[in-house]
Amino acid sequence: MIEHKEITPFELFSSLKQQKIQWAGNKNLKIYGTLSCKSGKRLKVENRVFFCSDKDAIKEGYRPCGHCMREEYKVWKNNTLIFRV
Repeated sequence: MIEHKEITPFELFSSLKQQKIQWAGNKNLKIYGTLSCKSGKRLKVENRVFFCSDKDAIKEGYRPCGHCMREEYKVWKNNTLIFRV
């Protein structure tokens, strides 16, 4: 996990270009999604984090975004509901 405020614009651009960063997330809400997500683009810099893979995000305890990752979110939600019963 890379916090946006801890990476320089050059490092961010370079990582994006080399596809080292594939996902972005909200560290307060523990939600991750695609870099092109409308909701993700509105995040404050101090709340934004980046991940190299979706597995990294899940390992850190983040859930899929309901807007840009609808199918993954539905699976996550169904699994969460099963564990609550």
